[in-house]
Amino acid sequence: MKKMILLALALVVLAGVLLRPAPDKHGAQAITGLPWQIEILPDGRSRVFGLTLGTSTLADARERFGADMEVAVVAAPGEAGSLEAYYSQVTAGVLTGKMILTAALDRENVERMRQRAVKKQRMESSTRKFYLDPDDLAQAYATPIESITFIPSASFDADIAVSHFGRPAERVRTSAQVENLLYPDQGLALTLDSKGKEVLQYVAPRQFARLRDPLFSRAPK
Repeated sequence: MKKMILLALALVVLAGVLLRPAPDKHGAQAITGLPWQIEILPDGRSRVFGLTLGTSTLADARERFGADMEVAVVAAPGEAGSLEAYYSQVTAGVLTGKMILTAALDRENVERMRQRAVKKQRMESSTRKFYLDPDDLAQAYATPIESITFIPSASFDADIAVSHFGRPAERVRTSAQVENLLYPDQGLALTLDSKGKEVLQYVAPRQFARLRDPLFSRAPK
């Protein structure tokens, strides 16, 4: 009974964080590292979760979120793939979720790492995951982070998203159950799935076309 009461209290606190409007820019930020706390730097880069896209490395993320980072090359058939780091759970402020960090590594080095992989694993689709040779890990950790994907454990809807991130510049529906809220000035694409998990994707604002353009190829005609 005591465990059930504690769990109920924890859920009430989490709901309060999600439903509470985001504080204005002049207010005190008691909690940091939340998904909607995106800082745009003078050079046009963005900083979120305590990481600066294009500057912070996988090693910086490892120091911030812990050593249980799974690093691998992820590739679909016929593609070179990308170097990615995966966390099954991180804490962002008071929210938990899965996180994927994509590294800014050139094609030649990605292919070399994939060829030297010590193990490969088929994922849910035909995509494969190639686990790195230990000798390649140092280079992987030193590579800057190009994009971040965060999949929160708690679900939220469009009203909650708008209360924290503001009104999106565009809303793109790619199916009856999936709508994408686009924030180009923040480098954020937020995917709301009425029957699945929400997904938040972050890039530097100047690279936002990488997130926006593929959506229109999937949008209903």
